[in-house]
Amino acid sequence: MEIEKLKDYANKLMFDMDDSEYETLALEFEVILKQMDLIDKIDGIEKVDPMFFPNEDFSLRLRDDEDITVIDTKDALANAKDVLANQIKVPKVVGNDEM
Repeated sequence: MEIEKLKDYANKLMFDMDDSEYETLALEFEVILKQMDLIDKIDGIEKVDPMFFPNEDFSLRLRDDEDITVIDTKDALANAKDVLANQIKVPKVVGNDEM
């Protein structure tokens, strides 16, 4: 795959990489495309229905919820480094200040 196309796709997805990373990604795409060509050569592959959901057996059930012992807020916050309004304050991990 052409590096310029990869840069265009990355721009549309709002991320960027170093030129060396684009080169690595282009090589990885070549491997993927070769693997797809090999899959296309499997006899009868066109007769196989695509799988839209990995677990087609919907009879599987999740476990039932069970009551558990709940500790009070004071005990839950006892070892927190930073507390604000009875909640544990954590560093911001989402967002981009440059935008």
